[in-house]
Amino acid sequence: MHRRSLIAGVTATALPQFAIAQPAASRVLRFVPQANLTSLDPVWTTATVTRNYAFLVYDMLYGTDDALVPRPQMAEGHQASDDGLRWTIRLRDGLVFHDGTPVLAQDCVASLDRWMRRDTLGGSIAAVLDALEAPDDRTLVFRLRQPFPFLLHALGKTQPSVPVIMPARIAATDPFKQVTEIIGSGPFRFVAGEYVPGDRAVFARHDGYRPRDDAPSSVAGAKRAMVERVEWRILPEPGTAVNALRTGEVDWLEMPIPDLIPTLLADRNVTVGQLDPYGLYPVLRFNTIQPPTDNLKLRQAILAAIDPEEVMQAVMGDDRRTYNAPIGAFIAQSPWANGAAMDRLGGTRTRAALREMVRASGYAGEKLVLLHPTDQPFYDAMSQVCAATLKDIGLNVDDAAMDFGTVVQRRVSKEPLDRGGWSMFCTSFPALDYMDPLDIPGLRGHGARAYFGWPTDPAIEGLRDQWMAAGDDDARRTIAAAIQTEAFTNPAQVPLGQYFQRAAWRTGLTGHLKGQPPIFWNVQKA
Repeated sequence: MHRRSLIAGVTATALPQFAIAQPAASRVLRFVPQANLTSLDPVWTTATVTRNYAFLVYDMLYGTDDALVPRPQMAEGHQASDDGLRWTIRLRDGLVFHDGTPVLAQDCVASLDRWMRRDTLGGSIAAVLDALEAPDDRTLVFRLRQPFPFLLHALGKTQPSVPVIMPARIAATDPFKQVTEIIGSGPFRFVAGEYVPGDRAVFARHDGYRPRDDAPSSVAGAKRAMVERVEWRILPEPGTAVNALRTGEVDWLEMPIPDLIPTLLADRNVTVGQLDPYGLYPVLRFNTIQPPTDNLKLRQAILAAIDPEEVMQAVMGDDRRTYNAPIGAFIAQSPWANGAAMDRLGGTRTRAALREMVRASGYAGEKLVLLHPTDQPFYDAMSQVCAATLKDIGLNVDDAAMDFGTVVQRRVSKEPLDRGGWSMFCTSFPALDYMDPLDIPGLRGHGARAYFGWPTDPAIEGLRDQWMAAGDDDARRTIAAAIQTEAFTNPAQVPLGQYFQRAAWRTGLTGHLKGQPPIFWNVQKA
């Protein structure tokens, strides 16, 4: 597709030469994230880049290990009693926030209360919660009206909105407004004075952090900061980022584009590897509350038009080992993956048949606004394919170019299109989101509380409740197939595939842990 032709022919000798000023500190890890960090509140936004930064700065009561098992993190341990209606969690001794104040149970109560009012799985806890109390400084008590066996899973989840702990005075912020002070208790502290959106974000080692004694495993276990500073450098131009890595001006690229991977593989000073075993799950997301994408039949026509294979080829190239397409409502690694209603996805119908679906929907040429982040290569490629496909079947697409930070800010708008609203945007969820129906933000249908686009779908909500209440895996598999059928009958988004992006780093960087998000503790710099 277009993006690939633009960078075709870029070689090691043609990479732009670009120097980045470097401080003299010898224990600084310089990292190029997948996108600009524009929002610093991991409860307010589900942006993956914000989730990634949050694990540097904040800590959580539980952490999920490599086997996807929640393990105590800030917690010392827990006890369930009264047939699962009462959970008592004891905090570890010596937890300290970055401002020097101790972490207290009341901070955890305030933080979790704020998170539960925004997060989909947190909302499920709130629905059965009688009270969340702090009887003393190190004890939290969940009192439930009915058992919720997924509680620890929720407290240790890594996506999309994470239950981070912050001081109670900051957690008192309205969850629908962003916090203005970044203080956590994680292994690194945010250096506010050096934050320049679009340029850099800086994190300094939190000397008051006390790692656990157990072995590190993904975001669980010991979090030992082995460098003094982590600097995020925002370098949206792919060739510039690759050249900076090769010259040693940065140490680690989160997502070099596939076209430049051969150049990195040929450099003996660079290591290329896959740190994320699950990859990303990209979608074209609809605004279901504003016309014309509030039209169910039009959304079904768009679902039938977008060819996931074509999108993934534009993003990842022709190597089928780097992506899965088409894909259903659950990733291939999920025990709930199934083939229900897959014939409703794109890639099989003729142009004439698709145009007839559009005509039958009642669409009359109204404008659709596609938020198109041109500074993020993967989203740029997805957006180009989607825009071209939809124009080809007769839709009036306003292909609105902007940076990704603007997309993150604008997608919260519920206004009509002529007042700054939107119709569609491409985004990627951590594919681990799509492991089971419990916590998939894109498959919720609870209206104003749903992910951007705000679909209302009582059927899919009821099926999710049935899945959580099911007594055995056979019943859950049947319900998962029904969930996928409903997701493709009343689509809130178009699944565009699953892609596995490799990272690249200087060979002197060692100790990487695999998992989501990119993990900065345990990493050592020679």
